[in-house]
Amino acid sequence: MLETISIIGAGSWGTALAIHLAGKFRQISLWVYENDLCDTLTQSRENKWFLPGHPLPCNIQPTSSLKTAIKGQTIILLVVPTHVIRETLKQIKPFLEKDCLLICASKGIENDTLFTTHQIFQDVLHVNCSIASISGPTFAKEVASGVPSALVASAETQSIANQVQKLFTTDKMKVFTSTDLIGVEIGGALKNVIAIATGICDGLGLGFNTRAALITRGLVEISRIGTKLGARPETFYGLTGLGDLVLTCTGDLSRNRQLGIELGKGKSLEEITENMKMVAEGVLTVKSAYSLIKKFNVQAAIMEETYRVLYEKKSPGKALEDLMKMEISSEFAGIEGLQ
Repeated sequence: MLETISIIGAGSWGTALAIHLAGKFRQISLWVYENDLCDTLTQSRENKWFLPGHPLPCNIQPTSSLKTAIKGQTIILLVVPTHVIRETLKQIKPFLEKDCLLICASKGIENDTLFTTHQIFQDVLHVNCSIASISGPTFAKEVASGVPSALVASAETQSIANQVQKLFTTDKMKVFTSTDLIGVEIGGALKNVIAIATGICDGLGLGFNTRAALITRGLVEISRIGTKLGARPETFYGLTGLGDLVLTCTGDLSRNRQLGIELGKGKSLEEITENMKMVAEGVLTVKSAYSLIKKFNVQAAIMEETYRVLYEKKSPGKALEDLMKMEISSEFAGIEGLQ
């Protein structure tokens, strides 16, 4: 059994990963942003806000102090929304141990810089730490329940990816490795945009034909953007691309899909998000996707129309109508490196 790990972020996914890793570490320090939630976790041993019904094992120690959570730790898992990663890293930087391992489990693309998560790490820290990402088709509730699942541990070197693989592998979690870090992160981020689009179609009452076509064409759009950024095309046909896309576009536990369903039914983005306790990462990621499409002149009509529905008040029905009128090319045009 390993000694300690620090998990930064106690939302549903951070809590689920803490529960998952509890059998592999003697002690887990779980940083909680909200003081009230930290008190609740400490007293009731359950995250009633974000992951109710899943008791915390006794070796998980909640804390609201970043210094307490980080000091002396050599393995740190960051599980905060992408839009607060930069600020969180600035706060933990003074407490980081030299040569520590930093693993990110967040999925998104920073709006201003268009950086993926590992690029934000590199931009902020400038320290001698190993950086990795963990991603794949996983709902927090199912991981916490011990449902057999699969993830991908990704890093720029195989040795770091192997290290992360060993940390997360259990009899309930199969972990594969990849050195295509940018591809893994792009797949995990952009699938949330397609999940919103799929939800919109479901909210409009369209059929399974429409859903299947949208998911498949969405994967092509993700691959076009990803390969423009240097990702390997095959990455998008694995767990962190196709796998995560299918789960998020079809599963009822998907916050992004549920948001899309409400949009399709005619609710505004403001109406939907004001009542959401947990973040739907795709709401912000669609802005980054739209910027990447324009920057690299990529054909990605589904993502463009999703952006217009969310931020330009375009009606979902009109967006669908315009998508169906689009001129088309060959099926896989625009995916670099695909033979």
